[in-house]
Amino acid sequence: MEWVETTGRTVEEAKDAALDRLGVDERDAEFDVLEEARSGLFGRVRQEARVRARVRPDQPRPRVDRRDRRRRKGSPSDQAPDSAEAASATPAGGDRATGRAPAAPPRTVDDDMDQGEALDPQTVGEQARAFLDGLAEAFDVDGRAEFELVDDLTVEARLVGDDLGMLVGPKGQTLAAVQDLTRAVAQNGPRRGMRLRVDVGGYQQRRRDALTRFTQDVADQVRQTGDAVALEPMPAADRKVVHDSVNTVEGVTSRSEGEDPRRRVVIAPE
Repeated sequence: MEWVETTGRTVEEAKDAALDRLGVDERDAEFDVLEEARSGLFGRVRQEARVRARVRPDQPRPRVDRRDRRRRKGSPSDQAPDSAEAASATPAGGDRATGRAPAAPPRTVDDDMDQGEALDPQTVGEQARAFLDGLAEAFDVDGRAEFELVDDLTVEARLVGDDLGMLVGPKGQTLAAVQDLTRAVAQNGPRRGMRLRVDVGGYQQRRRDALTRFTQDVADQVRQTGDAVALEPMPAADRKVVHDSVNTVEGVTSRSEGEDPRRRVVIAPE
């Protein structure tokens, strides 16, 4: 995934701008602070902070040969761990009881398979397509699933056909649930560095196109009047569409303000 560079009055503001550009949550990104902000007289910013960021790539666990596992299982050290090892092990209650495993990625299929191994986009796309085909059959709707590899880390799965409104729902609420389920099945839970988008009946694409046209109209207005315009709060994925659209219009710039879920984009003269 390519790095993006952003600036802000503080490092945190620059990081927030980078997250908007990437369209991901902070836990799914990694940062490199290039320059710290510097203050001038009367508290004015003499130099803005500058960071670069990218979507955090998957870090697969190293492959362990099954014979090594068997040898370790039969070794005396496994039968009677010392006090240091026992202290570092997960207790019978606590994290295990809540399903948390901070040091290990989610389990895959069984104990003999490498846990947390990165899935390739092609595999994710195939599994997403199979799930959406099964979903269309279960709801008895006329839909056909397909997928596209948008880039090395992004897959878009689509269910195309007529009369798919019941799988979209009011304001896309059902579609959001379908996307969560598809991700759970196709990716075996969330995967850092891998993005799976799901569209039904072209709803998401039409929404992105409408948001792009709206943003360009507002950007033209800002360029003509010289007055900044704050848009309504929106999720990170929509803010990314807005930022990308503003980048195509000369003479204007965009920034994000506020905290989620009330975070919004401001379009201002450059």
